[in-house]
Amino acid sequence: MRSVALAGFLILLVLYLPLACVDPEDRVLSSTKSILLVDGTITDRAEPQIIKLSQAQADRLTGQFSTRPLTKAIVEVIIDSAQVIPCQETLAGSYQLPADFKGQIGHAYQLRFMLSDGTRYISSQQVMPAVPPIDKITARFNPTSLSPQQLNGYTAAHDLFVDSQDPADQHNYYRWEWKLWERQYWCHSCRQGVYSIYKVLPNVYRARDYFVTGTELYEDCFSPPAGKAGEEAPEVPQEDWIYDYGCRTPCWQLIYGYDLMVFDDHLTNGSPIHQQRVAQIPFYDTGPGLVDIRQLSLTADAYRYYKLFQEQTQHTGGLADSPPTALGGNVYQVDHPQVRLIGYFSASAVSLVHYWLDRNDTKGLAYGSTGAVDTLRPKGTYGSSGDGLFYALNSRQPRLEPSPPYLGEREKAKVRLWPNADRPPLAPCLQSDHQTPFKPEGWRE
Repeated sequence: MRSVALAGFLILLVLYLPLACVDPEDRVLSSTKSILLVDGTITDRAEPQIIKLSQAQADRLTGQFSTRPLTKAIVEVIIDSAQVIPCQETLAGSYQLPADFKGQIGHAYQLRFMLSDGTRYISSQQVMPAVPPIDKITARFNPTSLSPQQLNGYTAAHDLFVDSQDPADQHNYYRWEWKLWERQYWCHSCRQGVYSIYKVLPNVYRARDYFVTGTELYEDCFSPPAGKAGEEAPEVPQEDWIYDYGCRTPCWQLIYGYDLMVFDDHLTNGSPIHQQRVAQIPFYDTGPGLVDIRQLSLTADAYRYYKLFQEQTQHTGGLADSPPTALGGNVYQVDHPQVRLIGYFSASAVSLVHYWLDRNDTKGLAYGSTGAVDTLRPKGTYGSSGDGLFYALNSRQPRLEPSPPYLGEREKAKVRLWPNADRPPLAPCLQSDHQTPFKPEGWRE
């Protein structure tokens, strides 16, 4: 599956890399110019099991890091040192195990892969530990939950707490992660262009004012170069603009929590886990949302890795804090075991609860309601909830393509398509890591 917490701390890692130092006795980074990242957790749930490989590269001038996916690798998962399961690259840098695969508690899993340049890597074995079920989740609105640095000074959120029974006969390590589902009403944005359902015909124009579309499906932004393509072609302005298009079908936005939340039961073994805060869900919008809370088991080594990273990223910032070290995980180069990748390959059982967040206890303005209204937008075209989420995610209000007829003082679209009876169109809700047209399990209408 997509490891939300791990993906989050890899993002944090890239932000911290310009400050990273290297332990001379533990060569994680041979250079701060380029490092390899691994992200993968095998779970016992019937869900996509995905390994992600990427590379962080520093800009030679600024030193700032960016990441790119590592493609064309040969990726395998070894079960109990015997069975080899190949992975298929489904998206760039994402390698998925077979659709019917899911891990089993007590079995050992090991990641092995070879990059396109022939370099081979392997992880330590991870024996999947069991995890107790989540017994209860509660939520409390907290107007001062978030750090003022997180959302431009906005601090209101719902704190979510877990109750669970820790087993007394074993030492347990936990990790929690969350994912928020919100109804999304805006599905596509076009910068310096307009959305077109059908492909625009080349060199075909109408009345020197319209580009003409055919019947071949296109479903994307049409963004012609500024200026005129010919004497009969429409004039495309030089200015910058953006138009936003509503969703053609129901759509849901996925928002992930990236804070690392881990726990060791060594002082409370066998006692109930009571009111353990596991999520802070920002008050993005007044509408309800669905929160998936996942409770995962960890091996001792995985816990130590995550805990150290948590301390180095979430507790830094003061003048007395030392810069974080880029932490090498449990994946290393076969020919040079001292060279380890950043990230951790793990195996975890999962307890999942779908929690309906009705937001009935909120006070004050939602974050999505704090933005200024776009006075250029036609009166009455704002939605009560969809625009709030849009602002929360984009820090601006949606901007509609002006609709025909373009008569008198009515604003014209910067690029105009013919036929125009259905302008502006609605856009499809495309499946991605952050958007889905499929109603999530547990959603209430």
